[in-house]
Amino acid sequence: MSASKDMAISLNRQYVCPEKIRIFHEIGIDLVIGRREGPYLYDLDGKQLIDVHINGGTYNLGHRHPEIVAALKEALEMSLDIGNHHFPSPLRGEVAQMLIRLSPGDMKYCVFAAGGGEAVDIAIKSARHATKRRKIVSIDKGYHGRTGLSGAAGNAKTAAFFLSDRPEEFIAVPFNDVAAMNEALEKQDAAAVILETIPATLGFPLPENGYLAAVKAMCEQTGTLYIADEVQTGLARSGKFWAVEKFDVIPDIIVTAKGFSGGMYPVAAVILSGKAGAWLTEDGFAHVSTFGGSEIGCYVAKKVLEIVSRPEILDHVCRISAYLADGLKMLQEKHNFLVEVRQCGLIAGLKFAGEMGAVLMSKALYDNGVWAMFSGYDLSVLQFKPYLFIDRPLVDTLMERLDAAIRACAS
Repeated sequence: MSASKDMAISLNRQYVCPEKIRIFHEIGIDLVIGRREGPYLYDLDGKQLIDVHINGGTYNLGHRHPEIVAALKEALEMSLDIGNHHFPSPLRGEVAQMLIRLSPGDMKYCVFAAGGGEAVDIAIKSARHATKRRKIVSIDKGYHGRTGLSGAAGNAKTAAFFLSDRPEEFIAVPFNDVAAMNEALEKQDAAAVILETIPATLGFPLPENGYLAAVKAMCEQTGTLYIADEVQTGLARSGKFWAVEKFDVIPDIIVTAKGFSGGMYPVAAVILSGKAGAWLTEDGFAHVSTFGGSEIGCYVAKKVLEIVSRPEILDHVCRISAYLADGLKMLQEKHNFLVEVRQCGLIAGLKFAGEMGAVLMSKALYDNGVWAMFSGYDLSVLQFKPYLFIDRPLVDTLMERLDAAIRACAS
């Protein structure tokens, strides 16, 4: 291990995240990222890794996409800075208009944030104001961030860890369980249902046929708003601009973050229907965010939206995801250790045998030059999310390395 890498690990172990450093070290992954480009990460020691974790979708376009780097440089050369959240911004207005035009249904407003957790907080506050109700329904072991309201809407154990669990206000039901959702909503006292379209940290289980549409119908019947958390699944990853569009559901609120930043500058957004965003016409100071919708962030996000809305991008995702599906199917037929493939576009969860199967695979893939993360709430499922521009040769390389890693684990 190089001196610079050893120093980085030591400083982070001492001052930043000692427990996380310990866990990864015990797994055998002592990664400190140095150079990065496109689909590749390079350890400070020089090891190259194909990145199929992409930090939850943050690197949807790959690392340091040339057009995003150029946009960030242009923003700085234009003398832009964070801006002032109290006053109109031409860039903020343009990006809001783009998001609304790219979203299904009758969206009216856009509120900006600095990250996904804050954006989910805004979504929940908007739903509560619109409905004058407090209860929020989510799925068991869902993930919506780790701030106040977003953390309470996620995994109950994590919320309780910080004394932020509020069982009287936040309830969770199993994913794909229509009856449980109906029971949670039938009293007509819920402000919103918040759902990741395909729950990432749970291992990307796919919505069963008709499930999301049934939830939306229940929301309409009970006066409950539907919040689509598209932080990890949106921006063309599914083959549609928003993954929820693949399931013919029109939400009342959409949350986007991570990839919205191009992986270069923090920015997030909440897209609101007229009802959900009515508070903006009543009290313009009800929510403020110094860094939300910063002008540099909006300049970068504008370029991101231009790229991912190009028709050829969606066509490419549909074609290459079919090719990826063929490769994964062949591996599943070849190896009993690969139990299940859950895939929607370039969103995939690979379930392996054993409770810790994905942890073993994460290490084996790391040894074979691939970085893929196990799912936090199901350690048997590996998150497998290539960037949007992956081509057939790179898919072939990934299948070869995945094959070698499975053989190593299965033996």
